[in-house]
Amino acid sequence: MDALLLLVAIVWGSSYLAAKTLTDTVGVTVILSLRFLITTLALAVIWLIWNRRRPGRRETMVGVILGLTQAAVLILETHGIAGTSATNAGLIISLVIIFTPVTESIVLRVRLPRTVFVAGVIAVVGVCLLVSGDGFATPTLGDMLMLAAAVVRSIHVTAVSALTRGRGYSALTLTLIQSAVCALFYTLSDYHGVLQAVRSFDTGEWVGVLYLGLACSVFAFLVQTWAIQQTSASRASLLMGTEPIWAVLIGITIGQDTLAPLGVVGAALIITGTYLGLRAETRHRTPPMPPTRDTFRRLPELQPPASSHTPTDPSLIDVPADTRRPYTLRNPQH
Repeated sequence: MDALLLLVAIVWGSSYLAAKTLTDTVGVTVILSLRFLITTLALAVIWLIWNRRRPGRRETMVGVILGLTQAAVLILETHGIAGTSATNAGLIISLVIIFTPVTESIVLRVRLPRTVFVAGVIAVVGVCLLVSGDGFATPTLGDMLMLAAAVVRSIHVTAVSALTRGRGYSALTLTLIQSAVCALFYTLSDYHGVLQAVRSFDTGEWVGVLYLGLACSVFAFLVQTWAIQQTSASRASLLMGTEPIWAVLIGITIGQDTLAPLGVVGAALIITGTYLGLRAETRHRTPPMPPTRDTFRRLPELQPPASSHTPTDPSLIDVPADTRRPYTLRNPQH
């Protein structure tokens, strides 16, 4: 299971280089159109086999709204990838791990631990160093678009949480609706370019589009959904949170990206900041395990005298106030 989640992180980390390679030969909207047409077709087949539950009007509207916000994210992200390196793109977009809990805390009016904000400062400093090159310089347009994509993605993830919490919606159905909306939006934006690409794409370009549509979208969705049902969302988030590490390794080794010394320091700070932020936010929203009899047996000082047959008085146990505080944040989606 852990290996599959790590594979998802590797696939996502490699998606930036795959998209970057395609943007050198064809327009952004054409790439996104073909990617989501393939994704929608594959998810529709899976839906027909596994689900077939028709969504209600509200569920459909939620899927359409989330599809539009997802389309906005990917437009910014793919244009950003076209204007920067695959390494920079993978690192900057990982800031969504920091931005999402902050966005959720604003919307849900929940206080976050100070560590999340410290981690955010570390990650932002890392971005400044990453885009500085050999010295402090103005970020490229691609870097700024990736930063905007991270902000909009955090809003999208928060919207997913707010609109679907406690509704019992099907994750597969919602994902299918979002993919269909994205496919329709991108195709209508440049349908002439899409038709021309279908006629002119060579084998390598089709492999790239199929990889983005099937591996980075369908495979990742199915594995993530299955794995979270088998393990904790916290463990899944931490394993898939290694995505920026793989983006750097793949960008440098396969994409032949280069990082100046300041960029290396910046990359390390981004990875450190996002990891610390993810750990802190995960601990914050995971309720502690209640004390059990085994806990008392392992603590001799809390056991009653041998002659007593009464159970230990819970009021004598010093339970920190934080463990009695309700937690309202949901597990964020990636």
